[in-house]
Amino acid sequence: MAELSFKNKIIIVTGAGGGLGKSYSTFFGSRGAKVLVNDFSKEAADKVVKEINDQGVGEAVANYSDVTKGGEIVKQAMEKWGRVDVLINNAGILRDKSFAAMSEKEWDQIHAVHVKGSYACSKAAWPIMRKQKYGRIIMTASAAGIYGNFGQANYSSAKMGLVSFAKTLAREGAKYNIHANAIAPVAASPMTETIMPPEMLKSLSPDMIVPLVAYLCHDATEENGQLFEGGAGWYGKLRWERSKGVVFKTDDSFTPAAVKARWTEINDFTNPTHPANITDADYLSYLEQAKALSTNKQPSPVRFDNQTVVITGAGGGLGRAYALMYAKLGANVVVNDFSKEAAEKVVEEVKALGARAIAAVCSAEEGEKIVKIAVDMFGALHAVVCNAGILRDKSFAAMTDKEWDDCYNIHVKGTYAVCKAAWPVFRKQKYGRIVNTASSVGVHGNFGQANYSTAKSAIIGLTKTLAIEGKKYNILANCLVPNAGTNMTRTIWPEEMVQAFSPSFVAPIVGYLTSDSNETTQGLYEVSAGWCASYRWQRSYGFAFPVNKKVSPEQVKEKWEVITRFDDKATNPSSTAESLESIVENFSNEGDSSSSSSGDSNPYADSSDPEIVAKAKKEAIETGEYTYSERDVALYNLGIGATEKELDLVFEGDSDFQAVPTFGVIPQFAVSSGLPLDWLPNFSPMMLLHGEQFLSIKAPIPTSGTLVSDARFSEVLDKGKAAAVTSITTTRNKETGEVVFENQSTVFIRGAGGFGGKKTGGDRGAATAVNKPPSRKPDHVVEEKTVPTQAAIYRLSGDYNPLHVDPNFAKVGGFDQPILHGLCFFGISGKHIFRKYGAFKDIKVRFVGSVYPGETVVTEMWKEGDKVIFVTKCKERGTTVLGAAAATLA
Repeated sequence: MAELSFKNKIIIVTGAGGGLGKSYSTFFGSRGAKVLVNDFSKEAADKVVKEINDQGVGEAVANYSDVTKGGEIVKQAMEKWGRVDVLINNAGILRDKSFAAMSEKEWDQIHAVHVKGSYACSKAAWPIMRKQKYGRIIMTASAAGIYGNFGQANYSSAKMGLVSFAKTLAREGAKYNIHANAIAPVAASPMTETIMPPEMLKSLSPDMIVPLVAYLCHDATEENGQLFEGGAGWYGKLRWERSKGVVFKTDDSFTPAAVKARWTEINDFTNPTHPANITDADYLSYLEQAKALSTNKQPSPVRFDNQTVVITGAGGGLGRAYALMYAKLGANVVVNDFSKEAAEKVVEEVKALGARAIAAVCSAEEGEKIVKIAVDMFGALHAVVCNAGILRDKSFAAMTDKEWDDCYNIHVKGTYAVCKAAWPVFRKQKYGRIVNTASSVGVHGNFGQANYSTAKSAIIGLTKTLAIEGKKYNILANCLVPNAGTNMTRTIWPEEMVQAFSPSFVAPIVGYLTSDSNETTQGLYEVSAGWCASYRWQRSYGFAFPVNKKVSPEQVKEKWEVITRFDDKATNPSSTAESLESIVENFSNEGDSSSSSSGDSNPYADSSDPEIVAKAKKEAIETGEYTYSERDVALYNLGIGATEKELDLVFEGDSDFQAVPTFGVIPQFAVSSGLPLDWLPNFSPMMLLHGEQFLSIKAPIPTSGTLVSDARFSEVLDKGKAAAVTSITTTRNKETGEVVFENQSTVFIRGAGGFGGKKTGGDRGAATAVNKPPSRKPDHVVEEKTVPTQAAIYRLSGDYNPLHVDPNFAKVGGFDQPILHGLCFFGISGKHIFRKYGAFKDIKVRFVGSVYPGETVVTEMWKEGDKVIFVTKCKERGTTVLGAAAATLA
């Protein structure tokens, strides 16, 4: 493939004295570019410039300006080379603190460097790029901004703001051939050295981010306004995913109680959409649907008696609608607005409804003053609704610094100030509800609203982190994307639309989210015309290059369709930890591992395995037959709690007699458990724990016959103080040769680590899926009380471990009494899913707790497309016993 050239391209890289910025600069220099290396450290910038100039291919000059003085940076490039082709906004700092401990200075510093710096440099480069009808801009976001992260409220907010800043610049720049994209890189740098362990940083070379950025900056790519993640050779793309949502009747029955009744539906992502524009929702259609509906059901009231709610920007529009709703539901209302006349008028309306209210006349940026008024007047504070906002719409070319600052400060700094002031009150009382106001332009970007889009997106990032930090204090934080007729929208909407889209059609959602009935946090909800839908991220499965080999932009280009493909392997990460999984898993990807260096026929050989593991994989092969009758099927079904009333499970004469699908773990058990483990250092069977089980059902399950299984080790990981060993067992019908089951079993052996094996396993699809439950109540819950004889019955299906029947042996294992087999309560939950949703083709669980015979097994289920995610708990002790669990329906 032809090399992607950057010869004579003029490239500005901010924060280029080290880390990612240095890697970008030296790469572009090696491809013939002229690079302006910006860094506040003269020594660091000069060193990078020398390295580029010594190559003798490209050319570089240093710049030491503060990034908030973008005009100075761009001016130097223009004076030196006469144009600017590429701007990479990379400069950044960290000021990590919990939200409670964070100072206003630490908040402001982060936003100044990351957001105002990116704005200043982009603003200075914009007219140049427009005039030359060419430009490429990169914004540096972060997983902390996308998903939120503890201790980084300032950083999360700033980094998420840059995502929609890029989206808006992409829209405004498209006709001038200016492309703007955002990246969320994971790489070793002076910033990440303070928060990541050395062993992790070793695999996170900044050079692995360069190919992604280089391709996005080249003429060859057409990507514009998109968001990408990458690190350690893995690259993927993100987009928003929106639930179908629910339409409510927009009459007096549209209340928070009505919302409560249908909250599960709102958060159901079956058949979702993937909007990319603010127009990708037919609000008028929802309005017409709402008119045709019958009255909303009211299962139980949602009220705010003796609770105090602060609403900013409440002198009109949405804020006023919220205030009147809270008044009707018994709340004390603090009406904040900068207009004394407007605020006091709403206060009188609230009082006329029989509620207590007080005006807080000031800017939302005076959060301490607002919260003090609330506490002084009513003695408490229970919820804040940050709604205050202004518009300063202008094309980016025409926008002034003041218009940028005014909009950003009211929205972002105002939201921060109110939440910061309320935070200690909420923490002390261990209760609080926060609803912050984003916008559809903050989600998708919009022409002429770079300031507003950036601010509203930054509020999403802030809210996600507040939700994370507040959860243990029962502080729930959610974000709203409202579409309603207000004084703000009146400037851009026709009057008939303003009248039709009443703010009162948004209020019930806010009411539910701020109530003590709500259990959802970290959500993002779009609301308009009686319709409410939920947002989450969807990420492409992406592509992973070997971590130990240099990746080129040409290779990224070649795999671009795979990197950006949203197929059935796409995921929905909801935290920084989940987002890192694909990157961390790639640490062990060191080239082609489909065959070993010795060239044997072991399908699980891996060239990165140490000799001890390679030998075990090659030599440890167990095979065996399992002959069974209908009696054995019935016995298994009884062992997992089937009763005499379920004839299809216990009576072989029933026309529908069948095995519960989890029966698939039984024919292979003796074979897989027979694989030797004594080759591990310090191995002791008493230190073995069953970690995970994955069962795939490949064919209809016979109710009698002979099955043949063969088992091998597929993966052995060195966890330091423990070993994690995964075996794969294939079970075939002896008569036909057809594969009926595949089992993947992972066991942990404490004290058996330290043998020099790889630390991170590969992706095995459904067998390693995280299966995080959605942030809504379960769609279905089944409770089943086991009987004291449950373990004694289940063991007759083949697991004769005395731990489950002999009290003396159980005590040696550290248990007060014999415990139930893990595969027994695995089967019980599988039976619950089978009865509720029908047959499934695979099921995976992680064993995280124990159950004693006689205790109650509770299976909580969420249906997500063709997957049923579930969590299994012990009711009596309130503990989770199966996690990371899901079944894929047949």
